[in-house]
Amino acid sequence: MNAIQEMLKAHPHPAVMGRGVDMGLLSQTASELFDCAQACTACADACVGEDQVQILKRCIRMCMDCADICEATGRLVSRETESDMRMMRSQLQACATACGICAEECERHASRHEHCRICGESCRRCEQACNKLAGAITM
Repeated sequence: MNAIQEMLKAHPHPAVMGRGVDMGLLSQTASELFDCAQACTACADACVGEDQVQILKRCIRMCMDCADICEATGRLVSRETESDMRMMRSQLQACATACGICAEECERHASRHEHCRICGESCRRCEQACNKLAGAITM
């Protein structure tokens, strides 16, 4: 059991789980969100270190934006007290969109830059996790 699972399990009022959302799905999504944020941060940094950084400007921007959105979404889904399911679903949908956009950009560079391939894969996993959790949330 990881720290996210432990914290969710220890919460006195698990709002999302009380709405039929599985704790495993919630903790897996949170893990994917934080992993994706880290992958995007590392990819942006690696892009800055590349010789032809001008070509990677959009990739850097998309990675930085995606990292911020994933971090915020991860924090939001980790909060159980007085959660608003409409807000959570909207944020998950927005994050899935951001991950898809970032993945597309990283995939454009994946054949030349291993860090972009890794980041693109992480974004795709996060996109799928966000969509799955958003679909599981009932109002």
